[in-house]
Amino acid sequence: MRFPKFAIENHQFSIVIILLLSLMGLVSFLTMPRSEDPQVSPAGTSVVVLMPGATPTDLEELVVDPIEEVINELEDIKDINTKAEDGLVVIQIEFLSGSDPDDKYSEVVQKVNSIRNNLPEEIYSLDMVKWTMTDVRVFQGALISDSTEYSVLERQLDFLKKDLEKIPGIKTVKTMAYPDQEIRVSLDLERITQMNLSVQQISNAIMSSNANIPGGSIDIGDKKLNIKTSGSYETPEEIRNTIIDARNGKIVYLKDVADVQFDYNDTNYKARFMGKKAVFISASQKKGTNIFKIYDGINECISNYKASLPSDLKFEYVFDQSKSVAERLNGFLINLLQGLILVGLVVLFAVGFRASSIVILAIPLSILIGISFVDLSGFGIEQMSIAGLVIALGLLVDNAIVVIENITRFMNNGYEATDAAVKGTSQIAWAVTSSTATTVLAFVPIILMNNITGDFIRSMPATVVYTLSASLLISLSITPYLSSKFLKVKNNGVKRNSKAKIFLNNFIETRYRKILDYSLNKTKVIVIAAIAAFVFSLFMFPFVGVSFFPKAGKTQFMINIQMPEGTNLDSTDKTAIFVESVLNKHKEVELYATNIGKGNPRIYYNVPQHHEKANFAQIYVDLKKMTPYEFEDFLKELRDEFKNYPGARIDVKEFEQGPPIEAPIAIRVIGESLDKINSISKDIEIIFRSVDGTVNINNPLATSKTDLHIKINRAKAGMMGVPIHEIDKTVRLAINGMPVSKYRDSTGKEYDIVLRLPVRKKNNLKDFDKIYVTSVLGAHVPLKQLATIEFKAGPVVVDHYNLERTNTITADVIGNKSVNDITDKILSKLDAYDWPSGYHYYVAGAKEQQQDSFGGMFQAIILAVVGIFGVLVLQFRSYSQPMIVFVAIPLAIIGSILALLITGYSFSFMAFVGITSLVGIVVNNSILLVDYTNQLRAEGMELIAALKEAGETRFTPIILTTATTVGGLFPLTIQGGSLWAPMGWTIIGGLLVSTILTLVVVPVLYKIFAG
Repeated sequence: MRFPKFAIENHQFSIVIILLLSLMGLVSFLTMPRSEDPQVSPAGTSVVVLMPGATPTDLEELVVDPIEEVINELEDIKDINTKAEDGLVVIQIEFLSGSDPDDKYSEVVQKVNSIRNNLPEEIYSLDMVKWTMTDVRVFQGALISDSTEYSVLERQLDFLKKDLEKIPGIKTVKTMAYPDQEIRVSLDLERITQMNLSVQQISNAIMSSNANIPGGSIDIGDKKLNIKTSGSYETPEEIRNTIIDARNGKIVYLKDVADVQFDYNDTNYKARFMGKKAVFISASQKKGTNIFKIYDGINECISNYKASLPSDLKFEYVFDQSKSVAERLNGFLINLLQGLILVGLVVLFAVGFRASSIVILAIPLSILIGISFVDLSGFGIEQMSIAGLVIALGLLVDNAIVVIENITRFMNNGYEATDAAVKGTSQIAWAVTSSTATTVLAFVPIILMNNITGDFIRSMPATVVYTLSASLLISLSITPYLSSKFLKVKNNGVKRNSKAKIFLNNFIETRYRKILDYSLNKTKVIVIAAIAAFVFSLFMFPFVGVSFFPKAGKTQFMINIQMPEGTNLDSTDKTAIFVESVLNKHKEVELYATNIGKGNPRIYYNVPQHHEKANFAQIYVDLKKMTPYEFEDFLKELRDEFKNYPGARIDVKEFEQGPPIEAPIAIRVIGESLDKINSISKDIEIIFRSVDGTVNINNPLATSKTDLHIKINRAKAGMMGVPIHEIDKTVRLAINGMPVSKYRDSTGKEYDIVLRLPVRKKNNLKDFDKIYVTSVLGAHVPLKQLATIEFKAGPVVVDHYNLERTNTITADVIGNKSVNDITDKILSKLDAYDWPSGYHYYVAGAKEQQQDSFGGMFQAIILAVVGIFGVLVLQFRSYSQPMIVFVAIPLAIIGSILALLITGYSFSFMAFVGITSLVGIVVNNSILLVDYTNQLRAEGMELIAALKEAGETRFTPIILTTATTVGGLFPLTIQGGSLWAPMGWTIIGGLLVSTILTLVVVPVLYKIFAG
């Protein structure tokens, strides 16, 4: 290869290019966006429909079926998940990976809008939400006061909201947990009936009086004047004086038949912070921004805000993602620094100060150049990209070590420094290029993984590819030039070796030479032993176990409170107060935030916010620092305290890594009849409970709910001239109220004008006696003459999966138990279950994602192997020699399985990433052996002598490159937690065993195939 000679002769050009690229990387590092996790999300859209008062079965017929029908016409749909609860429908459409999120969102909007006029008029709101990771709240705060009115808290929070929205990088700011105010028009139905008025007449009068229709303009002389008509309401008093009717010279005003005043809407959601009444504010981060710069603005803003607060109000941070990001990134950077030190020490002891200085210089230069391309690719600084740097760290010096070792060998053989640099680098250049190409080719297919898991980890392999490519450029340009200038030999032409080098040379002469002699004489024994070791490792694999992604390793978690269907907000609140009392007893609790009637704002990337529901509460808990074992014990203690609480299910939910899933274990029961699905689901729930290790088991159909049905006598209503829809509308308006118009105050704030019955405490059955409906002739008919009231049981929820009715039973897994093992035990029992015709189950949760992701990794491995084989065929111009090189892969698998078995980690997705990485890493040692053996044979050396010479010559660089790779990964493996440890041990174990066995097995196979 002529490139090394060109780089040495034109070293000024090489140095300038390298320095410019490194400077670009430094600038990129200082300006790149920083976040905790990659900001990725699958291409998907949610359709959210609010229709208060509608039952799940009504919503299925009126809303779900027509929307699903038109959405199903779209292309590239992966699946459609629908949940219909009381008054709420959520339809989630996920598209195939690689689909354009913006285009697919537009298509969903277009399809839904095409049938909007065919949907019920009673729909309160219909929203379409594009899935995005930037909806995660990076900040949550609480304004606290037990005595202050909600209207005051809302007004105070709005001041902060306006200031936060001005901060660069803030996407949205939301305030929550206070009831909205409205203009309440409390109707006196008895008086309305006595005056022969109708509710519809009052509604029409308000809408007419509040109309704001521009009067146009008129020219008067040379001036043009706008004409202003009556306009909308300007004060609440104007609403009270709305004219409802005028007869017999007497005017009837709204205030004559109703009480008009500001009031709070029905409380559907309230919150507390550390047990005290609070309202929340939260903010999300724009994509591609730096969270630390955002928090500089947030902290300054809140500091000023606190100083201006009245003495009876207090503001506290609930969630600060910048702390978590700083802790995570600092941990990775420390791992990187520790790895750098370990690699530096290995190189220093092995090759001496001058050579180690040249080798280590490749690390910062490669990292900076790699970072510049990471930035250009649109990735930021987060855990995946930094982990990529750590993985690459030990590999960055491999090329430089091999090059400098070969240059030193030529110098010791009497060559001048420049000639030694040119010849030494040229001799090894193709081998180094091929080994780098094979490593890169192992990571490229991971970059191309076409699913949400691939999106999540993509920045990691991309970082490795960029930094390794940079290290190859440096090792073939800067390294040989610096070696020619700074490496020295003794006057007699013999360089003094370091103690480590002397030790390795002695080991080669006393041990390795004998082992290699024996192996080349006993080729069958070595081959059989290697095959036996590989088979044994495969036999041990079931004891390792399989999993997907581990727990997040955070001392933060959620407590979900699920009350029986039909439970009101006050009863749910009582359970939340009990949970708070338990938390108050534990000194380990740093803070907690309680949400009753709704979920906490979305503060973790794969935990969406729960919609409003009266029988649901969620408490976010943050603990003081503790070890993972202490954290696990604490959660177990909490679960024991909560499990016997009567009338509620209280689940302690840890945060988990990986793409969003509904639960670690999830089984869908699919069929037609809700009753049969319900019956099967109860049996499956029993199966779940029979398997040890399951916790937080949830069967949505475990309980039914009772609804109040107004049974209309249609014949009687028809005889009396009362339309059915008029009955429904009047009941809705009288009991829950109905917005009929809007009032805007002098500050521009809008309030709904709501007609409803007077609200004292709670509605009761006697209120139905006050309801009158109007016939087409204007007569007022008591509702009780047209309908009877009865209680009727109905389904809690109606779920669809890909347009079929379904029910999903879910469960979490205790501690570090294998999700895969527990799921397999459940599946074996489900397979033995007597399924009725037309009913079946579908595996969702972690198992579904695992199959999808592991399938993607299998494809990645196949692509990597094919690509690497192609490179080796081009290099060796042979089909047999690449097979010799590939023997390193099964040898590496032996070490990986043993390492996981010894350390107690299961074969997770990240361990699979480690195996895929090994495919490219471990073949490098084989390439060095086979390539040098070929060179020696081309020079006329006999086969056995060439194998021995190649093994002994390449022994030191192979051992050193393995040591540096292990050293670079070791800190991340030890300190990286349950996410990175499986990957680290997979690579370390595989590399160590493969290196040891490769030095023996590859020469043996070369001898066999060379014949």
